[in-house]
Amino acid sequence: MIFDKLINYLKLDKQEFIFQFNSHPNYPSALAFSDTLNFMGVKNDAYELDKEYWDELPEEFIAIVENSFSLVKKSGNSYSVYSEKSKTIDKDELYKNSTDFVLLFEKTVAAENKLTFNFKPILYFIFATVLIYSFLSQTIYEALFNLLSLAGVYISLEIFNQKFGNTSAVIGSICGGASTVQTANSCDKIIKQDKTSILGLKFSDFSLIYFSGLAVLGLFLPASAYIVKGFTFVSVLAIAYSLYIQAFVEKTFCRVCLLIISVLVGQLVISSIFFQNLSFGIGALLLTVILWVLIFSAVLYFNNLLEQKENLQKSNAKNLRFKRNYDLFKSQLLENEKVTFQDTQTFSVGQKDSKLRISIISNPYCGFCKDGHKIMESLLKKYPNDISVQMRFNYTPERANEKYTQLISDLTYIYHNKPEKEFLHAVEEWFESKDENKINLLSGGVPTSENLNPLIAMSAENNNAGLNFTPIFLINGYQFPDKYDREDIWFFIDELIEDEDF
Repeated sequence: MIFDKLINYLKLDKQEFIFQFNSHPNYPSALAFSDTLNFMGVKNDAYELDKEYWDELPEEFIAIVENSFSLVKKSGNSYSVYSEKSKTIDKDELYKNSTDFVLLFEKTVAAENKLTFNFKPILYFIFATVLIYSFLSQTIYEALFNLLSLAGVYISLEIFNQKFGNTSAVIGSICGGASTVQTANSCDKIIKQDKTSILGLKFSDFSLIYFSGLAVLGLFLPASAYIVKGFTFVSVLAIAYSLYIQAFVEKTFCRVCLLIISVLVGQLVISSIFFQNLSFGIGALLLTVILWVLIFSAVLYFNNLLEQKENLQKSNAKNLRFKRNYDLFKSQLLENEKVTFQDTQTFSVGQKDSKLRISIISNPYCGFCKDGHKIMESLLKKYPNDISVQMRFNYTPERANEKYTQLISDLTYIYHNKPEKEFLHAVEEWFESKDENKINLLSGGVPTSENLNPLIAMSAENNNAGLNFTPIFLINGYQFPDKYDREDIWFFIDELIEDEDF
């Protein structure tokens, strides 16, 4: 299922989205798609809506058009549809080719792409440095030759990245920009289904190796002209092979392949006409061999590394699809013995009368409890009207020192005398700074002396139930299953809220 343009428009991390979508227990349903968008930070609501009501929809919505999730944008009396390719259609054609499913969405900050490092500025800097050097220190023809080499490197890199699921706007615009029958699939048919395999490298991978080598050798023109000219003549074989595959095997022409062929032909013409009076040196040949071996090894290494990563992601997605099944999670949850607490109000926040009650057993000085409280606080922010959370700190006066007692007293004072937001902020501040003085300042700046008997009784309840290790989550009295990570609660929280039988 292809929805590159939709993912790009929502500014989502494509690899993360596909991984989460594929690992959903209901993949590839509309529910899986909606849940994945929610998980990625795109709030949405799904409806089955008769076409007669579609005129009331907002200007942008998601629908299933021609069996593909598509972004639909109203534009006057026409609609722009973005999915595998972009197209503009009228209302009748949209209604005819789409189901009644519509998804209304709201983009949030969390929906922004999460990639932490972008290598392209470094690549552009290298390209600019090479071009500046070429046009300042070499002849115009040598500089043009290097320009073509860099163009070949750039296009080959885009193909290399696209092979592992990364969307390429350049390849997409070249292959799918026209209104003809040819779309990006014609390029995929040549690139992705290439049966050439030498140590796992495809024909397109050798394009990256070839142009990378020429880009380096081009810096040493005219000393390397003899070798460069030899390689451009050998490229005729690659041109002939590519044209044969496109014309007689796949019977479709790939625009990006034709662009690379144009680059090769341009370099062949320049080297044939302008690279004359050449000299041959064994040293230059030896350096060329070493250069190509290094480049070949680097491309082979990254190709194998990315293939392993892709295979692991696919395998992990299948495993997670099983693990994230709500019925399985619920059965594991209910296997544990239910714990009933007498005190459910001390340090209770959120919607007090909600059907879904989450308890976290923790200790303020527990290093692992910080992440557990972060999860709880995030759940409260996202579902303030649907869940209640009780923070059940383990506190025993006989074992507590003066600082611990004062900290618990300050938190108790804030809980009873200040808004819930300030209490949550105080807990968050504590786990971030572990500074008792900061919590005391939040409580008023003077030593407090609160009644801690409810905390003592609550700790005794925890101890009697065997809940001594921290942090521990309980959902409606059932301990969170050990087979799941605490963060996995995000995959089940919506169904837990909606489950009337739980």
